[in-house]
Amino acid sequence: TFVRVSADLLNQKLSYNEVLQLLINDIQNATLRDAVKEINNDLRAGKDSEEAFMKQERALGRFSARMLGLASKSGNMADIYESTAKFLERNAEFKKNLRSALIMPLFTLIVLAGAVMFYVGYIFPETAELFLNLGVELPPMTKATLDLSYFLQDNFWLLLFGHLAAFGGLILFLRSPKGQMFKDKFIIKMPILGTLIHKTNIEIFCRVFYGLYSGSGENIDAIKLAAEACGNKYMEQQIVSISIPMMLSKGRGLVQSLEASEVFTKTALARFHSGAETGTVKHSALQIANYYEKETVYKLKNVVDFIQIMIAMVI
Repeated sequence: TFVRVSADLLNQKLSYNEVLQLLINDIQNATLRDAVKEINNDLRAGKDSEEAFMKQERALGRFSARMLGLASKSGNMADIYESTAKFLERNAEFKKNLRSALIMPLFTLIVLAGAVMFYVGYIFPETAELFLNLGVELPPMTKATLDLSYFLQDNFWLLLFGHLAAFGGLILFLRSPKGQMFKDKFIIKMPILGTLIHKTNIEIFCRVFYGLYSGSGENIDAIKLAAEACGNKYMEQQIVSISIPMMLSKGRGLVQSLEASEVFTKTALARFHSGAETGTVKHSALQIANYYEKETVYKLKNVVDFIQIMIAMVI
């Protein structure tokens, strides 16, 4: 909210000092209000804007603090605030949609599996044993299910601790740098949903790049920050370790360097190539971001609806 309101007020041509004063009076969150007050005092005292904002990294978030600090030193403060606000909004929307598409269905399936295991392990044997006590011969499928029930009862704690250990190990691995790299590389290569996530990552990269791009040597920092913001560690690593060194040490162009990273779609590279030829790289980045935003919002909604229908059918 702070970044979005700031962007709107700056677009209305209010001075930055007026914007901060208005927000200090209206912000309800005490921690954020104190952070904005301190930023305002530091800027009035002549402190470097990037340093002033990075001091409040805990309240603003690392990426937001860095972007807003750079905005104060740039000649396009309103554009950078607008890009940052749009990035935060799209990032929040993306995470919400991802939860709807993956996490909630997965949670539903886990609960369903637990209910089935409870039925097989506890309720089913009680019923089947009634027939055994009456001397009724059980059908092969029923007998196999009863054997599974006895196995679950005899090895319940071993199976429980084994699954918990495996789940805990997986979580620890995915939180490690190597695990994050593996997860993010796997996600963008998933069929259907992975393509949408990949395009959303590219959209965020282009939106941040658009806000910071100036057409000068400072664009290496813009590429680094955009790669960090895209939300995919694999893409970030490819851009930072392949694209940027190509530009710095080999003198390659932006489009050729981004293509070498192998994390950008042909559509995105074609638009960047067109922008590089006409001197409108910044405008091309915004076009890519807006195009992928419209495409992914529509298609992701359809994917979420489809997954929910499939889960309902399974239940």
